[in-house]
Amino acid sequence: MSHASILHLTDDTTPGGVMRVIDNILNSKYLAKTAKHRMAVVKKNQLILPTAGVDVIVSHLALNWRNFAARARLRAMHPNIPMIHVEHSYTQGFVAQKVLNKTRFFAMLRSAFCLFDRVIAVSNAQKDWLIRRDLIDEDRLSVIRSSVELSGFEALPKPRTQARVFGLVGRLHEQKGFDIAIRAFRECSGPDLRLKVFGDGPLRDELEQLAYCDPRITFHGHCDDPLEPMRSIDALLMPSRWEAYGLVAREAQSAGRKVIVSSIDGLQDHISDGAIDVHDHSISAWSRAITQAADAVDKNRRTKKAKPRSGATRFEAEWEKCLESV
Repeated sequence: MSHASILHLTDDTTPGGVMRVIDNILNSKYLAKTAKHRMAVVKKNQLILPTAGVDVIVSHLALNWRNFAARARLRAMHPNIPMIHVEHSYTQGFVAQKVLNKTRFFAMLRSAFCLFDRVIAVSNAQKDWLIRRDLIDEDRLSVIRSSVELSGFEALPKPRTQARVFGLVGRLHEQKGFDIAIRAFRECSGPDLRLKVFGDGPLRDELEQLAYCDPRITFHGHCDDPLEPMRSIDALLMPSRWEAYGLVAREAQSAGRKVIVSSIDGLQDHISDGAIDVHDHSISAWSRAITQAADAVDKNRRTKKAKPRSGATRFEAEWEKCLESV
């Protein structure tokens, strides 16, 4: 699809993983060789396509019953334009934790996915769940794991051989399970251990109150520079209750940091790349994982050196292949 016009749609420009992934696509010099990628923000389900024309629409939009009519209208208005949807949100863990009427929810997803020529899962675990639940035909489903430019993370100095500073990075929200990590860290002995919390969100006051009695735990707010948290930690904790992929885990691994994840949803994809998995969300399990990481001496942990890339990254190659398929 040479020099095609690709329009990426989003309805949420909040700083975070989705916007960083879209920015990575828009700024890719490799993808720009064969297509022009643009972004449009959909507000109140209203969208008018650019007059210059669009060859492919890529949806990064939320799917639910409230906006289903608007998504169907978009499809009806542009029946001849191939449409791709990237499912950044829904997972098995989300459904288990947050969905009461699962039959109705699955009906919505099946109906919404039918509006698109292709759907992209952002992790292998999410793909397996979508197929297992018969939410989409496998031949219309691709997997492209979320990614950003990683050379800055690869170039960071090597961390300590023994983890002393642990980090939580992300939105302070129920999903991320930061309350679990804070309670577990408080159970760990070691006056030289530290837990740094990077991010903001609706649970900040509650989490600060939870950590109030432990001066080893500090809050640093949202960082515009994603490299900043990685510079100051030796290990990343991700006790998420649900997670489609977990981009920050990939960044931490690129920076040579230890990564400890709950074995849920897309976080399972990082285990094969070296992340340490915790099989449940109990305080005792996470306390043990933190203690073991702090006690372990890892002389071989390395930071990858950034190298100039002459060709496409895996992320770019997979996007190119997906766009060619429609």
